[in-house]
Amino acid sequence: MTDYASYMICTAPRSGSTLLCRLLAETGVAGRPASHFHEPSLAEWTRRLGLDPGAGASEGEIVEACIQAALARGRSDNGVFGLRLQRPSFDFFFSRLAVVHADGGSERARFEGVFGRTLFIHLSRADKVEQAVSCLKAEQTGLWHVAADGSDLERVGPPREPEYDGQKLQAWVEAMVGYDRDWTAWFAAEAITPVRIAYDDLSADPTGTVRRVLGALGLDPAAADRVSPSVRKMADDTNRDWAARFRAEAGLA
Repeated sequence: MTDYASYMICTAPRSGSTLLCRLLAETGVAGRPASHFHEPSLAEWTRRLGLDPGAGASEGEIVEACIQAALARGRSDNGVFGLRLQRPSFDFFFSRLAVVHADGGSERARFEGVFGRTLFIHLSRADKVEQAVSCLKAEQTGLWHVAADGSDLERVGPPREPEYDGQKLQAWVEAMVGYDRDWTAWFAAEAITPVRIAYDDLSADPTGTVRRVLGALGLDPAAADRVSPSVRKMADDTNRDWAARFRAEAGLA
C-alpha cells in the first residue's frame, strides 16, 4: 500500500519529464502523470480534458470539474494520481486551485487538501545551455518528442530547418535558471523536501530512476522492471554545435 495519494513532478521544459511520465504510467501502479493543467486558461483546461461545462457554470464549478476529470485520467487502478506541473504553469494553476480551496492555508496544504498526501519530485537539468538549445530547436522545428522507433511523437507545427539564434538561446538559459530558482524557493517556503531527479541520471538509467520513485511512493520498485523507454533522445550534431557556439560567444567555453 502506497504512503501517498498523489505525486507531482515539478519541472521545466526539456528536462526529460515526458520520458519519466511515460515510464511511470507504464508501471501500472504509479498513476498516469501528465500536464493535466498545462495552459494558463480554463478554456484550454476544459478542452484538453474533454469537458463542456456549459454557459452558466461558475468559475468554481469549472475548476472542480477539471480537477475531477484530471483525477479520473491521472489515477491508476490502485488510486495513485500523478501530475506533471511545468513551472510556467504554476501561478495560474495555484490561483485557480484557491478558487475551490480558499481555506487551504499554504499552497502545499491547498494542493494536498484537493489531491491528498503528496510526494513532490523535482526533475531538473543541470546543463542549462543544452536545455536551452533543446527548447529553441524544438520551438523552431515544431518537433518536441520522438518515439523510440524514430517516428514523430509530438509535433506542433510544420517541419522547418532550425536556425541558430544566440539572443534567443540566452533568453532560454535565463528562463531555465529562473524556473529552477523558483522551484527551490517554493520548496523552502512550503517546507517541502522533494525527491530530486537529475536529467542526466534519468537518461543514463531510466529503470533505476523509476525504481527510486516507486520506492519513495511506498510502491514495489520491481514494477519498474517491466517498462522500457518509449521516447528517443533528440540531441544531434546541431544541438552540440549550437551549444559549443553559444558557450564560446558567452565566454563559457
